[in-house]
Amino acid sequence: MEAALSGAAHAGVDALTAPMPGTVTVVKVAPGDEVTAGQSLLVVEAMKMEHVISAPHAGTVTELNVTPGTTVAMDQVLAVVTPAEEDAS
Repeated sequence: MEAALSGAAHAGVDALTAPMPGTVTVVKVAPGDEVTAGQSLLVVEAMKMEHVISAPHAGTVTELNVTPGTTVAMDQVLAVVTPAEEDAS
């Protein structure tokens, strides 16, 4: 629950959330990693299906709240990606 609540504090960045309850099976990034738009970051398995969580845009992983084997709730914040260009007005 704590990770889900922390997502509200991330205005202006993109919090990547779990699409449904499940288990994180793969983590491909670490905090500080530069990512490209569409890059696969995490895999969540639910009901024997794998859901790939991808970067919504180019940027930096500024928060990572899970490791492989972590059980997650629907809409729980898994990671946060800060956009590469923060001066967009």
